Amino acid sequence: MMRAMWSAAAGMNVQQLNMDTISNNLANVNTTGFKKAKAQFQDLLYQTVNLAGTGSSNSTTIPSGIQMGHGAKLQSLQHQYTSGNLQQTGNRFDMAIEGDGFFRVTLPDGTLAYTRDGSFTTDQNGALVNSAGYLLDPQITIPQDTLSSTIAPDGTVSVTQTGQTQPQTVGQITISHFINPSGLNQLGKNLLQPTLASGDALDGVPGTDGLGTINQGSLEVSNVDVAEEMVNMIIGQRAYEANSKTIQTVDTMLSLVNNLKRS
Repeated sequence: MMRAMWSAAAGMNVQQLNMDTISNNLANVNTTGFKKAKAQFQDLLYQTVNLAGTGSSNSTTIPSGIQMGHGAKLQSLQHQYTSGNLQQTGNRFDMAIEGDGFFRVTLPDGTLAYTRDGSFTTDQNGALVNSAGYLLDPQITIPQDTLSSTIAPDGTVSVTQTGQTQPQTVGQITISHFINPSGLNQLGKNLLQPTLASGDALDGVPGTDGLGTINQGSLEVSNVDVAEEMVNMIIGQRAYEANSKTIQTVDTMLSLVNNLKRS
């Protein structure tokens, strides 16, 4: 019975972690470019009471053994990099990637970070930066006398300046993708960095080599499905309650045993 208590306690713990994951997904339902996570669990070590295949006589074996489980634990949080819907903003430097890929930005320490958040604007020098002021990589500077600007689906940035009638190309946006994006390290601020699990970044021109294209004047919204998360929340709550009830039931059984008296 003590095994049942510890197994149920482990089950309550993993459901709490599951609820934490669901809560974070719902909290970021309006976060630009956010990718939802799914908690994945695995069973814990088994105590083998009777091993399958053990001989039961000189000529027979046990077809199925007895192995008692000890609950579950969190194995991983799998981020799901499915594309979110596009939301039109009308801002000329907002960008969304339709398909696979990440924008690159340069952090203050000179390292690169990756993001699906295409909320870009210009700094005091005309360079494209994200909401935290990190430079887009490769760096692109918009001239101060720009009248209009265009970002093509392939990432070509063109501007029309004062006194000109034809647009001029001022830069080329490239994006990156990873063999295993679920292995990326979450930095916060909508930023990610590669790890050994994700593999190195593979850079390219949008629309080539399986990379997505760029949609100017749009942002990618979170891929969180509120209805799905609410259903998962209910399932997690019921599982937590069931494990709690198991502990209460075992406690009642132990109490009955402790109160037995010889007649």
